[in-house]
Amino acid sequence: MAYLAYYRTFRPTTFDQVVRQEHIVRILRNQIETDKIGHAYLFCGPRGTGKTTLAKIFARAINCEHPVNGSPCGECATCKALADGANLDISEIDAASNNGVDEMRDLREKVQYPPVSGRYKVYIIDEVHMLTQSAFNAVLKTLEEPPAHAVFILATTEPQKIPATILSRCMRFDFKLIPLEDLEKLLRRVFDSTGKEYEEEAVAAIARAGNGSARDTLSIADMCASYSRGKLTYDDVNAVLGKADFSAVGEIVSAIVSQDAGNALALCEQVLATGKGVGVLLRDMLSYLNSLAIAKMCRGAEKLLALPADRYAALKAVADSAGGHTILRATDILASCEGALRYASDSVITLENAVVRAAMPAVDYDAEALLARIEKLEREVKEGAKSAPAPVARVPSDGVKTSDFSAEQHIAQTGSANRQSAPEQRATAERRAEQNQSALSVKETQGQKQVAPSSRLAEDGQFDCPFDGNSGTHGTVGIKSQNDAVQTVEEAAQSEQGNLFEGAMSSSRADVGSLSAADKSTLFGRFIKMFRTTRRNAVLFALCCDLESFFEGDKFILLTNSETVYRSLNRPDNISFVGESLRELGVFDFEIRLKPKGEDKYEKAVEQLRRNFGGTDINIK
Repeated sequence: MAYLAYYRTFRPTTFDQVVRQEHIVRILRNQIETDKIGHAYLFCGPRGTGKTTLAKIFARAINCEHPVNGSPCGECATCKALADGANLDISEIDAASNNGVDEMRDLREKVQYPPVSGRYKVYIIDEVHMLTQSAFNAVLKTLEEPPAHAVFILATTEPQKIPATILSRCMRFDFKLIPLEDLEKLLRRVFDSTGKEYEEEAVAAIARAGNGSARDTLSIADMCASYSRGKLTYDDVNAVLGKADFSAVGEIVSAIVSQDAGNALALCEQVLATGKGVGVLLRDMLSYLNSLAIAKMCRGAEKLLALPADRYAALKAVADSAGGHTILRATDILASCEGALRYASDSVITLENAVVRAAMPAVDYDAEALLARIEKLEREVKEGAKSAPAPVARVPSDGVKTSDFSAEQHIAQTGSANRQSAPEQRATAERRAEQNQSALSVKETQGQKQVAPSSRLAEDGQFDCPFDGNSGTHGTVGIKSQNDAVQTVEEAAQSEQGNLFEGAMSSSRADVGSLSAADKSTLFGRFIKMFRTTRRNAVLFALCCDLESFFEGDKFILLTNSETVYRSLNRPDNISFVGESLRELGVFDFEIRLKPKGEDKYEKAVEQLRRNFGGTDINIK
């Protein structure tokens, strides 16, 4: 007997052998067992999911004399007669080649004749969407009211092309793609029955290449079995599918996500020079990027991808070093390139341009490119923070740990942005200064000693000071021990803390109120412009655009009627950023307020006019 392909050899002959499609199998079985057979069925779904196979099983089952669990027994006289290809009771028509009105008129005439050996005469019309409009009209009446012995089974991959008048006369069954797990079980059963040895990774690769189609999966398995004379390996499957080398594709994608455009372009040229097609390389890169996303985002990614251990380890290393936005942006660019290749005069240039653009977000000004650049910076900052040494804390004699932080730094960082009054600011700064007493510098002037944060205790017992009290040059102060040095720091901090705080506060107060009337009138516009131009915080720009603003004396008031905006702006990080921006514009006192509910906008506008035009009588009529 001539050799039969896998998809023909292992085609199911009973409902029990059908891979998935349980919802359809259950309905057909129940109809057979209860003898409630319809006159027209429509099987629609992707290719290779079992439409024609189920139609043939159902056609034999409804004619079987002794069905077993709804399936044809294969032993009775009717089953044996129907197994003969010359039998006229089951007619399979290819609508792609018999799509004219004459063929449908001929079918309409033949359907009147009763079956020869069974109870029903079954017509299986495959690819029924290929029929012309005239052919559909010719079979329409017969399909609606066929003879009692006639059953029509229509199969198609494109049900949207079938007229609604035909659809309304059929029982519709939608087939679904077959999951990877079921395809892998099917492949193992096929290889075991044929005695072919295989690797689990090879079976998983064939199942993924099948894309949910049992027929495509078995066709690929047939090729792989012929390619490998020994044990079927993962590399054998890749060779049959014509894929580029896994490690070469991994190096290209790694160079893209690490933003090494030159290396990515060179590696791409090397792979293309081996004879791989542009479309093949592009699909392999997209598949690798998809695997990166799975490895980065999904739990149990190793089981989902089913790659050899060494290849998964290499993939996982690239995924850990890449950011999510970077992977997403590269996938979008290469997916767009796949569509552009259809119309490209030079596919190599199109591909390499996409590779360079994906690897160089700095030259791209769309939102995804900016997010990828920000994500990279954040990752570098985080890695730098992990590797940087922790700040050195000094421990005075009383055991209280202090750090190099002064009252000046505290005032400079907080200012008035925390919406505290001047006494509250003074108390906060004083408490912070008491906790950070070692921040003051030491110098020898007018009988007082100060220790600079950068000073150090020399090995000979001399305290090395970066400046001299009178001349400003480097000098030393004799100190007996390190404990004495720390105690000296503590005493100096207590003696100088008040003067330092007063100086800083007076300096801050001197800047307040320095704005002219013209500066105040344009302040809000300049404030909003800072967010737009610096790109430091695009979210704040959106939040602040609809704010109302005015001055109460020297205090700048920002007003909103949205509780969401109010809560967002008063978050510690946001209000600190707003305060920093306002200080750059010369405003050291501000407040963000929520507009009271029910406030009359008309009265508010009048009040604003009175403030803007002081001394002018405004009469309300």
